[in-house]
Amino acid sequence: MLFDATAVLIASLTVATVAGPPVALENVPATPVSIITTPAETRDIDLPTSIQQGAAATAPATPLSASSIATLHGASLLHALTAMPPLAVAEFVESNPRRLHELLAAPPGAPQVSGWWAGLDVTARRSIVSTAPELVGNLDGIPVAVRNEANRDVLRSTIRELELEGSREGRALATQNLQRLQMLYAIADALGPATANPPRSRLQLDTHEAGKVAIVLGDLDTADYVSYLLPGMFITVGGNVVEWTDTAARLYDEQVSWLSLLAEAGASDEVETVATVAWIGYQTPHLLNVGSLDLAYEGRDAIASAIDGLQTIRGTDQPHISLLAHSYGSTAAMLALSESTSVDAFAMIGSPGAPATSVDELNVRGDVFVGEAAWDPIPNSSFFGSDPGAAEFGARMMSVAGTVDVITNRVLAGSTGHNEYWSPGTESMRNLALIGIDKGELVTDGSQRDAGRTLALLL
Repeated sequence: MLFDATAVLIASLTVATVAGPPVALENVPATPVSIITTPAETRDIDLPTSIQQGAAATAPATPLSASSIATLHGASLLHALTAMPPLAVAEFVESNPRRLHELLAAPPGAPQVSGWWAGLDVTARRSIVSTAPELVGNLDGIPVAVRNEANRDVLRSTIRELELEGSREGRALATQNLQRLQMLYAIADALGPATANPPRSRLQLDTHEAGKVAIVLGDLDTADYVSYLLPGMFITVGGNVVEWTDTAARLYDEQVSWLSLLAEAGASDEVETVATVAWIGYQTPHLLNVGSLDLAYEGRDAIASAIDGLQTIRGTDQPHISLLAHSYGSTAAMLALSESTSVDAFAMIGSPGAPATSVDELNVRGDVFVGEAAWDPIPNSSFFGSDPGAAEFGARMMSVAGTVDVITNRVLAGSTGHNEYWSPGTESMRNLALIGIDKGELVTDGSQRDAGRTLALLL
């Protein structure tokens, strides 16, 4: 199938945004730019740094072979891969893609991954990043900068591969590849230019089927406050990653504005920083499967792993972590919080129901908030369990109806229906931003008490 030259030219411009500033793996030297030719044009794409250098790196050789590690799982497989010579690892990765997908579907815990990575020398790290970037980029517990570089390389190389394939495949496969390519272009657009402010990092990238992705805005290694945005039904990587990342960017800007305002008033530390995560780390449901909890369990495991990874890499310098979940995503989040995952704050908007019977069953160190818009048919349905908006559940009400902010005098719009909670300029976004920076006392609930939610509460 031949691509229209103009369409390819326009879409291909997004690839230039994929390449970010080079990240050194223990002082790995940079590599030159390589020219890649497509049927429609010739253009420059930054080749990865450690990825290229790693091809020549050597790892400790042992008698292990691809066949001897084929039955290994989890941490044992990780250790075996880094004990093999790079060429043997490359062969294994190419010949056993399913094994890597299985490993990422049920990965070792973040502390195990972190310990494995810490035990590798510089050469071994270069080798595994060069030969298995998809693996490195999706393991929670590996440093953010390393994962970002590996994922950017996977994105670049996969786009290049699909573009070069063009019409060489059969009609059905060509259509499938085109859909996948369009998804990758969308991810590239969501990353924005290398000069984007705040900087954007690729924390997760699955380029297969419907895809999975997590884009970080800000510095996840140092931020005082980290907010994860969990989507609900119909949110897909190919169709919504740009919109979802823009939502995380708006939340980031709102939080930065509030921290600046609070600092000027003497109610907060001026050096406090934030990071927001546009997280589409599970397959969200559609109309045909939304009645099942199967995907919610997938979301439970994925967000639990992501939070465990963040807490692992931050060590003794833990940030304030908030989960801000919409619709079906709130059910997935509550499944995680009902088990071993713990966060500092949790907000659910448009929730279809809770597997827990009260906030006491959720591992939330601070407050749990619930927001319900007018004409939203999903809240109060209790489709998946208890109604988190019921008084007996114990969550704090978060107003989304619209108001005048008593602190900024801004007129805040109300949210209507199931999909306006994230809209800019709404009371909902204002409250979600405050929850994410641990200023729950300023969150409005629609009662007369809102008139007293001024900065005096923080002074």
